[in-house]
Amino acid sequence: MRFSRLEVLGWALLCALVVACTHHASSGSSQPLDTGEHQQVVNGVRLYYRVAGEAPRRQAPVLFLHGGPGYNSYSFARLMGARLEKGQRMVYLDQRGCGRSERPWDNTYSLEVLLRDLEALRQELEVERWVLMGHSFGATLALEYAARYPERVVGVVYVSGMSDAAFSFATWKQELERLHPGRIAVTDPAGSSSDYAQVMKALRGLDAQAFFNRLQFHDAVYLQQQEAVDMESGLRNTGELSRTLFATELTQYRFSQPERVSAPVLVIGGRYDSSIGLPSLKALAASLPRATFLEYEKSGHFPYLEEADRFERDVKGFLGSLR
Repeated sequence: MRFSRLEVLGWALLCALVVACTHHASSGSSQPLDTGEHQQVVNGVRLYYRVAGEAPRRQAPVLFLHGGPGYNSYSFARLMGARLEKGQRMVYLDQRGCGRSERPWDNTYSLEVLLRDLEALRQELEVERWVLMGHSFGATLALEYAARYPERVVGVVYVSGMSDAAFSFATWKQELERLHPGRIAVTDPAGSSSDYAQVMKALRGLDAQAFFNRLQFHDAVYLQQQEAVDMESGLRNTGELSRTLFATELTQYRFSQPERVSAPVLVIGGRYDSSIGLPSLKALAASLPRATFLEYEKSGHFPYLEEADRFERDVKGFLGSLR
């Protein structure tokens, strides 16, 4: 069967209308900052984000960036989001290759690409300036964005982020030595490898997940809660983003442009967070022009779970000071 040029054009227009109508997954609206779930091709990859909470349009929204690398935004939204959404417009993003977002066919992952994703998303949302709130790797990403695009950032909430990889890996090594005395000497007798490589070698044959859980959770009750939420979400970390970044950038990473961050930064760290190391968080805060550091005395790597009431109070107070 052959079609005329007019019929082909008609079909093309119809397809374009269908795409436009399904452009936003469940919001039923063409406004990118309307509440609901959205999926949008940004910087060459389809990203999932969800908007929740009510706030005046003139008020800068808060973009939440999850950790991992390779985790998802569901956990934070489920555990803390509903508290923060009262009086605040929240945007929960699954980074490329993570959660409900697309895994790029060409395996394109880097800090540079992730930062470009964020800036492209800001433009797509038609937001002039926003607040970035990041946990773990997401905090690292938020700070790098704030240094790259200072004019676009109203404030940063930096929770349990890595700013000095060498310091954090030294903390891993110290904890591994405490839990398994002499194992590093056996697996790397020459001692010529980096702390990161020594730890990863020493973990072969051990329960690596149990070790990293020990680094992050001071109380196993919170680990169980976190795992229950992960089970509820049905999402998993494929390891794609993490493998790429640790193979190319993160093992040598150190935040190097504190003077570029002009926005106020709230740095939150748990006393028992051995995956990051509290001294590195304190040092980061001291290096930033406008930073406040808060130590959570009962927390490990997840202060928003382990001391939820205080986290809500502190973050809401910080966000209120930005208006």
